[in-house]
Amino acid sequence: MKIAYFDCFAGAGGDMIAACLLDAGCERQFLTDQLDTLGIEGLKIEIEPAMRSGIAGLSFKPVAPDKQHHRNLSDITKMISESAITDQAKHDAIEIFNILADAEAKIHGKNRDEIHFHEVGAVDSIVDIVSAAIAMDAMKIDKVICSQLSVGGGTINIAHGKMPAPAPATVEILKIAGAPIQGGPVSAEVLTPTAAAILTHFADDYAPLPQMTIEAVGYGAGTMIFDETANILRVVIGLSADICDTEVDSVCLIETNVDDSSAEVIGYVTEKLLSAGALDVYTTSIQMKKNRPAVKISIIASHDKACQIEKILFDEQITLGIRRQLLQRKTLKRQTVSVETKFGKINIKIGLRDAEIISAKPEFSDCQKAAKLHDVPLKIVQKTALEAFAARNRDNSGKI
Repeated sequence: MKIAYFDCFAGAGGDMIAACLLDAGCERQFLTDQLDTLGIEGLKIEIEPAMRSGIAGLSFKPVAPDKQHHRNLSDITKMISESAITDQAKHDAIEIFNILADAEAKIHGKNRDEIHFHEVGAVDSIVDIVSAAIAMDAMKIDKVICSQLSVGGGTINIAHGKMPAPAPATVEILKIAGAPIQGGPVSAEVLTPTAAAILTHFADDYAPLPQMTIEAVGYGAGTMIFDETANILRVVIGLSADICDTEVDSVCLIETNVDDSSAEVIGYVTEKLLSAGALDVYTTSIQMKKNRPAVKISIIASHDKACQIEKILFDEQITLGIRRQLLQRKTLKRQTVSVETKFGKINIKIGLRDAEIISAKPEFSDCQKAAKLHDVPLKIVQKTALEAFAARNRDNSGKI
């Protein structure tokens, strides 16, 4: 599997995405030839070496004597559809503009067809988006993973006046995608709406750098120069190092130390967290400052549940501070099958790797219910369920 990992430690712009993919090996002449078919009169693409904080990369700048800065979605869709780029690149580019249109429509209280794109309708944004779509298709990327997205801070000037960074459209896109974000690393707009739409469209996951064998690395330089950090976007392209058929995703680990709550309260909060969608909750005995015994509460949750989990911890007043980490998780493929036993139907949870059954476990709640109903020991029900599962596999020649 070919993976593209976007390291967004300094945010991203649409031009930076195009530049880093070119720097990582997308063929320049092919890209510019494809862009010529958009029919933008006088379009030229300036691709030049660039240095940011001692790191060499590329800059990408579309230039055209274009006077139309207020195209709507149908104008842009027509332009892309009538070009000669591949069908996949057309699909991706149009979907990215749909993401932008939906965000702008939500902000302005209109429908997507009423939206005029202002800045993102200009040539540079159109070319940035189409270039990203062309490059991703040409480079045959199977999976895209992004780091946590840095969004900057401070204020910016947009068509509607001065606003806080990130821009409203950027915030709306990130909210809809459920993408993990962080402020900084500078007080400026470092993640643009165009880049947010591109990255969230392609991203299969948001996680730390995965296991892979690196084939290429590309650096895309932003236009602004910062003293505090290198204004670059890095893409790492490689082949998955996984040799077995496993699922790789990412989760949030949320933790807090508690030294002044009773066991009853912690137990109550644990149940509440699980009911709210936490994947797991566990506690660890620890020793805090001033030699006070305490409990560390650890919660594993999906990205979209993290804020709700943190709200529960604060609302229950068991802590004043919470730590959050983004972790990569590898799991066996999972499947559930049902078997018939003399105690009734029991579900079996199966773990698979390369189509081979690695583990099989009867569903506890099913076994518990059957044991109570038939007044037999729980272990007898579990054993019977596993025997029925083994017999089922023999009858089906090992097929699930």
